[in-house]
Amino acid sequence: MAGGSNYSTGAIGSSLATPDYVIVIVYLVGILAVGLWASMRSSRSTLKGYFLAGSKMSWWPVGASLFASNIGCEHFIGLAGYGAANGISVAAYEINFLQIMIYSVNLFVNSLISIQVYTMPEYLNKRFGGQRIRVYLAILSLILSVLTKISVALFTGALFVQQALGWNLYPAVIILLTVTAIYTVMGGLAAVIYTDAAQTAIIIGGAAVLMILSFQEVSWDELQLEYPLAIPRQALVGNISCGLPREDAFHLFRHPIHSDLPWPAMIFGITVSATWYVCADQVMVQRALAAKSVAHAKGGCILVGFLKSLPLFLMVYPGMISRVLFTDAVACVDSVECMKHCQSEVGCSNIAYPKLVVNIMPIGLKGLMLAVIMSSLMSSLTSIFNSSSTIFTIDIWTRFRPRAKETELMVVGRVFILVLVVIGIMWISIIQSAQGGRLFDYIQSITSYLAPPICAVFVLAVSWKRTNEKGAFWGLMFGFVIGLIRMAIDFTFTAPACREIDTRPTLLANWHYLYFGVFLFGVVSIFTIVVSLLTEPLPERYSGAPECSPLAPRKSLRCVVWSAARGYEDFWTRKDKLITDDEPVIEVREEGRQESRDNEDVSCGRRFVDVICGTGQDSNAAPTAKELDSLEKLSSLKETKTETIILNATAIFMLGCSLVLWVVFA
Repeated sequence: MAGGSNYSTGAIGSSLATPDYVIVIVYLVGILAVGLWASMRSSRSTLKGYFLAGSKMSWWPVGASLFASNIGCEHFIGLAGYGAANGISVAAYEINFLQIMIYSVNLFVNSLISIQVYTMPEYLNKRFGGQRIRVYLAILSLILSVLTKISVALFTGALFVQQALGWNLYPAVIILLTVTAIYTVMGGLAAVIYTDAAQTAIIIGGAAVLMILSFQEVSWDELQLEYPLAIPRQALVGNISCGLPREDAFHLFRHPIHSDLPWPAMIFGITVSATWYVCADQVMVQRALAAKSVAHAKGGCILVGFLKSLPLFLMVYPGMISRVLFTDAVACVDSVECMKHCQSEVGCSNIAYPKLVVNIMPIGLKGLMLAVIMSSLMSSLTSIFNSSSTIFTIDIWTRFRPRAKETELMVVGRVFILVLVVIGIMWISIIQSAQGGRLFDYIQSITSYLAPPICAVFVLAVSWKRTNEKGAFWGLMFGFVIGLIRMAIDFTFTAPACREIDTRPTLLANWHYLYFGVFLFGVVSIFTIVVSLLTEPLPERYSGAPECSPLAPRKSLRCVVWSAARGYEDFWTRKDKLITDDEPVIEVREEGRQESRDNEDVSCGRRFVDVICGTGQDSNAAPTAKELDSLEKLSSLKETKTETIILNATAIFMLGCSLVLWVVFA
């Protein structure tokens, strides 16, 4: 099969049957119904209700939403494409995720849940004081969301639409963005989490079906024999050495210098990037903050850890099978041939997954796979929209409108989502001009250039009380400048295409971006520590004073440092805001008290706005006794004995599973 296959190379847009269209329509209607149902039953009239789902989520929707938010189109396209080109090494990102989730459960969740923040910039603001770190991280997060997350999601979704479906790009993406925006704007994080849970089942089920069909075409034994022989015809005729299957394609651990993913970089570099993504990225952290207790937040983290062991089997191996079945197209090395197969001169490995959908899925199941891709795209976009809206509203808008009422913030958050939708539509034309796929190819490297400083400062903020605002801020600035310099050099001296001479500087060519990420993390950590030691320490109220107790004055901000969070608990929040003044008297309203405008003569137009924006209730009303009890439970770090045993046992089991995967596929 090395020379090609007898499969069709056309798109399935013209071969979709009625059952396929029915499945797609049912999917869109079903997801919209779930989103609207979640919108109607959720508390949308408060910031916590809209941005944190009221902090009422159980562990299983939290875990499912974490998985769906992480597994986007870029995973189906990127993991399968990387597997087709280089083998299973890319699965190290997913396996490493399992271990990072354990660290997250035991080191970071307590600190974040206990102080009840909305965003990561807000956490660092409470940890260090001042505003410049908060504003800088908020702006950087929004820029990265637009330039990387939205662009990657739409790029990979567009690639599938064009390569596998043959559909016009604009109407397809606009329809998906519209459906996504409706329930995201109306329901907030609650609607996003519930739809993510439904989409997780669709993603896993559909991908499992394609995996089974793929292994029916090429068995495990045949894959091990035929993948090394999957050499494109033009490479055989032209005696081209580049683009050949790697000898270590079925191994995770590879040469420390001359390989696509060196094993030291895989262990340490991915850990830095993954720690930032799991513990400091707003998309992931916001879901943990939506849990109804610390135990449920930890349970959700453990669930997504188990689910992240699946991409190796659901995406990477099918990508390798695609190379065996469609060698000339997926593994093309000649620019002319590549243009013919995928309209790209630099390679066509990104079409590995769409090629499988086109050629091996029967009628009906093609519609299922289209629903899977739509699920992954919509899950990514809803997560990005909601998290970016939270950051803009909480960290940026309040800087301009410090006395803004909660109703105003609710409307601003929804309007900003619509702005992101418009930006997403505008990105379509940019995506069409980036058919080479370089935008996607550099995403992991961009993470290694910009994320390590944030990761270093966040880890020090949680683990070392002596870290102060000056050390954290200048550490971020120092790391940002170094990362920008490396990124500029990397984009200036790009990797050579097949049969081109490598003109990059030796250090750049041999210094893998994951190695650079480890270096940058270490340098920023040292710089932050030195500056912190050379400047005055923060007041104890910013780092969690050892003398804290439940009876201490509310002014001391305990639990922002891990050591303080482990030893002391306190219930010091009210109405979703940190109490920094002397303890106030909390008014408790009676259950069933009507806060809406039931007795007012409200026009139909105003009622419509209330339904969309959640402004029909008095969000400033005092909390009920039930709400106070729920808030106290959430703010407490206590776990029942049963919860502790179950969480610890499953965490240990998950760690064992990750070690087994490392050993088996080393």
